[in-house]
Amino acid sequence: MAKKGEKIFHIDDLANLWNIQNRNTLRVTLKRYVEKGLFYRIYRGFYSLVPIDELDPAFVGAKAIHQFCYLSTETVLRWEGYILQSIGYFTFVGSKTLRLVIGGQEFKSRQLDEKYLYNPEGVSLRDGMKIATVERAICDMLYFNPNYHFDRSIDWQKIRSMQKKIGYPLTPHRYDPA
Repeated sequence: MAKKGEKIFHIDDLANLWNIQNRNTLRVTLKRYVEKGLFYRIYRGFYSLVPIDELDPAFVGAKAIHQFCYLSTETVLRWEGYILQSIGYFTFVGSKTLRLVIGGQEFKSRQLDEKYLYNPEGVSLRDGMKIATVERAICDMLYFNPNYHFDRSIDWQKIRSMQKKIGYPLTPHRYDPA
């Protein structure tokens, strides 16, 4: 895994890699690796080859969620200027609702129905994690809150088209002229 550039591991990943069935043996081995500075403990059962402050916090969040997820909603919308207010956490969309704090950084995952979650429309792999395009992030946000306020103008026809491709309920009050 390290040869592939992986820097973050869960205890189960290491148990499989090292073929260790005995949990106590695995924990003692990991404790010794941490003491020698070979691994850094992020939290129980979650380790890194480098100190946490040298890792991209969004990547840490994606790995900590430890299930299929992608970066979306407020985080992507803030990065792209569709939300102007500062947010103090990274937002993901996944199969469970989660809240985590790691190294002083907060991560949130919103639960999305699997029929939408695994639709690849508007989700790409970048820097080792899945990230929504701004259009997908808008569609995701409208799914969770159809009346959400955006601070920048939006091409509503593009959003409607993507909502159809994903299978999301449409939000005609957002893009139909009054």
